[in-house]
Amino acid sequence: MKKLKGALCGVVLGSLLLSGCSNEQSAAKDYELSDISFPVEEDVTLNFMTGSSPMAPEDPNDKLISQRLEEETGVHIEWDSYSGEAFVEKRNLAMSSGDFPDAIMNSGYSDYELLNLADDEAIVPVEDLIEDYMPNLQEVFEQAPEYKEMVTAPDGHIYSFPWIEELGTGKEKIQAVGGTGWINVKWLEELGLEMPQTTEELEEVLKAFRDQDPAGDGQTIPMSFILNGGQEDPAFLFGSFGVGDNWDHTVVTNDKEVVYTPTTDGYKEAINYFHGLYQEDLIDVEAFEQDWNNYVAKGGNERYGVYFTWDKNNISGENYEMLPALEGPDGHKNVAVSNALGFDRSRMVITSANQNLELTAKWIDQMYAPLQSVQNNWGTYGDKEKQNIFKYDEDEDMLKHVDLEGTAPVELREQTALGGPLAILDSYFGEFTTMPDDAAWRLDLLHENLVPYMNADYTYPNVFLQLEELETISKIEADLFPYVERKRSEWIVNGKVNEEWDAHLEEMKRLGLQEWMEIKQNAFDDYMESQEEK
Repeated sequence: MKKLKGALCGVVLGSLLLSGCSNEQSAAKDYELSDISFPVEEDVTLNFMTGSSPMAPEDPNDKLISQRLEEETGVHIEWDSYSGEAFVEKRNLAMSSGDFPDAIMNSGYSDYELLNLADDEAIVPVEDLIEDYMPNLQEVFEQAPEYKEMVTAPDGHIYSFPWIEELGTGKEKIQAVGGTGWINVKWLEELGLEMPQTTEELEEVLKAFRDQDPAGDGQTIPMSFILNGGQEDPAFLFGSFGVGDNWDHTVVTNDKEVVYTPTTDGYKEAINYFHGLYQEDLIDVEAFEQDWNNYVAKGGNERYGVYFTWDKNNISGENYEMLPALEGPDGHKNVAVSNALGFDRSRMVITSANQNLELTAKWIDQMYAPLQSVQNNWGTYGDKEKQNIFKYDEDEDMLKHVDLEGTAPVELREQTALGGPLAILDSYFGEFTTMPDDAAWRLDLLHENLVPYMNADYTYPNVFLQLEELETISKIEADLFPYVERKRSEWIVNGKVNEEWDAHLEEMKRLGLQEWMEIKQNAFDDYMESQEEK
C-alpha cells in the first residue's frame, strides 16, 4: 500500500510524534462490482475509520440509523471508531503507516492536512466519482453551487465530501454569533435589578450577585466562562469596546480590511475591563482552566449569574435569558460577526487503498439524500429503546421534530446521529423536515437582540488557499495562536496589558503576523473580485 511521502513510521501529520506503527484496519478486497444498485445482492463490507462522540455507542452499527442504512444498501460497514484525541492519533498513525482503511468519516482534516494527503496521493480526487455515481450530491451542488466552489481545491480537484447545514443566511444565519452571554433573570428579579444595558451596569449587577449570594452558602459565581474555549469564551463582550472578537480573532471592516483583533485598541480595553472584573472577584477562579464537564456541572446547579455558551439549555435552563449587546464606556455597541458557516470541507475522504470506488461513492451518496442527511445530522425516529428526535409522517414523507421533554438537544444528537457527510439546505425545511425548535428559538433571539448591532458588512469567507500558503499559515499559527491565548489569560489575571502592549505588538510581528495578514488580505481581495465578476 502507498505510504505518505516523507512520512516515516512513528511520524504523522499535524506534527504529532508517536512511537510505534499502526496495525489499523486495512481496506476491503476488490469485489469487482460495477453498475451497482442498492441493495446489493452480494455480501460486501467496507472498512471505515471514524471519529465519534464519547456519548455515542462505541460501535456506530449499534445506532438505528446505521442499521437502517445497511438494510437499504446491503453494505456492511466495519467501523474503526474513536473519540477525541484518540481518533486524531489513530487516524494519523493509520495514514503514516500506509495501512489505510477504505475511507475516513468525520475526518477533521485541516485544509493543509487535506492538500498534503492529496499531494502524497494518500487520498483520491472524487470529482469524477461525484459526476458518475452521486446524483444526490450533484443535486445539492446544482441548488447551491457555492458549496461546490468551496470544496474545490485550487488545483481544480475535489478531495473530500462536505458537511452542509443551512439555518438562515447572512447576519441572520444561526452561526452569525457563536457563544453569547446568558444572565440569571431570576436573581435579577429577586434582587430588584434591571437587565444591564452597559458594561458598567453589568459590573454593578455582578457585584450585587457577589455580595448578596443568591445561590446561598457562598455558592454564587457572578460570571463564568471557559477562556479560549470556543463557544464558552467571553469574546461576545469584546464588541462593546471596538470591532469585537470571535473564535478565530479575524474580522473584516466595512472598508474591506482584514483585521486581527488582538492588534486593536478595543481588544486591549476589553482585556482591561475583564481584569477589573477579576480584581473584584467577579470571575470564576476556574474559568481559565476548567473543562466542559465541570463548567456544565456548576451551571446545572444554577450557580452562575452570567455565563457564555451557544445554547443555555445545554447548561442551565429557564431562569436565564440572553444577555443583550452592551454599550461600552464610550457608548459603542457592536456584535462581532462570526466567520463560521454550517460547512465542513473535509467531512469524509476516500483513501488510495480503496478498491471499490463505485460502491463507496454510491454509499456516501446515500448520506446526501435529504431524509438521510436530516437523520445523520440530528438523529432518527422509531427507536423503541432510545428517545427519538423525530416522528416520521408517512403521508407527507417528512421528518418532524418532537418534544425532547427537557433532554439537552446536543446530548441526544451525539448519542443517536451518525454525522458524516450530509447536506441540509434551507429549502428542506417544510418539505423534508421541520426546523429544530432550539434552532428556531435561537434564530428568533439573535434577530431580536443581536442582529441590529452587527455593524460589520463583511465576514471572512471560507477560502481554499494554495498548499504553499497553507503551509506558511500553519507554521505561523502554530506559534502565534498559543501566544495570543496565553497573553489573553495572563492579562486578565495580572492586568499588565497596558505596560506590555507595545511589546505584544512586536512579538506578534516576530511570530509572522504581517505575512499571515498579507495572505489573508490577498485571499479576501481575490474572493471579493471573483464574486463581483459573477
